[in-house]
Amino acid sequence: MSAPDDPAAPAGSYLDRLFSLSGRTALITGGSSGIGLAMAEAIGRAGAAVVIVARRHAELAQAVATLRGHGVRADSISADLADAGAVQDVCARAASFFGEIDILANVAANNIRRPMAELTPADHDLTMRVNVTAPYMLGQHFGPRMAARGWGRIINVGSQQSISAFGDSGVYGVSKAAIAGLTRSQAEAWSRHGVSVNTVVPGFVLTPLTAPAQAVPGRVEALAARSMTGRNGLPSDFAGAAVLLAGDGAAYITGQILYVDGGFSVY
Repeated sequence: MSAPDDPAAPAGSYLDRLFSLSGRTALITGGSSGIGLAMAEAIGRAGAAVVIVARRHAELAQAVATLRGHGVRADSISADLADAGAVQDVCARAASFFGEIDILANVAANNIRRPMAELTPADHDLTMRVNVTAPYMLGQHFGPRMAARGWGRIINVGSQQSISAFGDSGVYGVSKAAIAGLTRSQAEAWSRHGVSVNTVVPGFVLTPLTAPAQAVPGRVEALAARSMTGRNGLPSDFAGAAVLLAGDGAAYITGQILYVDGGFSVY
C-alpha cells in the first residue's frame, strides 16, 4: 500500500492523514445534546473514543447509546460544571475510560437571558463558573499533559457575543468574550508543544440552549433572515469543523476564531 505522503497514495490514505482521529480520545462537555452531541458524534465517527460530560443521567445515557449505535467507543461522566469539585472529579476520572485525553471540547454553557440591569450577583457567579472557570480548569489540567506528549487539541465554543453585543448579552456576553481570550492565552502557552487551541463561534443554532429565544414569536424567522444562508444553524453544521480542529489537519491553525454561522457575523 502506498505511504500517506506518496503523491500516488489513494485518496483514503491522504484523507486519513488529515482527518482520521483513530487512536485519539476526546472529552466533550455539554456532550449530551445540541452542538456538544453533534461534535461528539463527528469526532467519534472519525475514529476517536469519546467521553461526554453533562449533568443529567438520562440524557447522558441516551447520548451514549446514540454514539455507540454509530460504532463509537463512548462513555460519560455526570457532573455539574458550576461546581469546582465536580470539575476536578472530571479531570481525575476522564482518562480512566479510554486513556489520556488528546482532544478537549468545551461546549457546555448556560445563558441567563435577562436585561443587564436585572442580573444578580448570583447570576454572574453561576454563568462565569460554568462558562469560563470550568473551561479554564479543564484546560489547566489537560493542556500541560497534551503538551508533554507533544500533541493535543482544545476546541472552545464561543458565541456571537464573543465579538459583539447581541440579544441581551448580559453576563453571558462577558463570559463568551472571555472564552475568546482564554483561547488566545492557551494557544500562546501550548502551541509550540503541538497543542492547537481554537474557538468556534456559532450563529443562531436551534438547540435546547436557545429554546427561550426560539419561543419568542417571529424571533427564529428574523434571525434566519440575518444569516447569509437564509437559515438558522443546526447542530449537524458543526461536524466538519469539529473533525478539522480535532485532527492533524489543524496543526497550523491555533489561537483563531472559526465562525460557523452561515455568514451571520458579517452580514
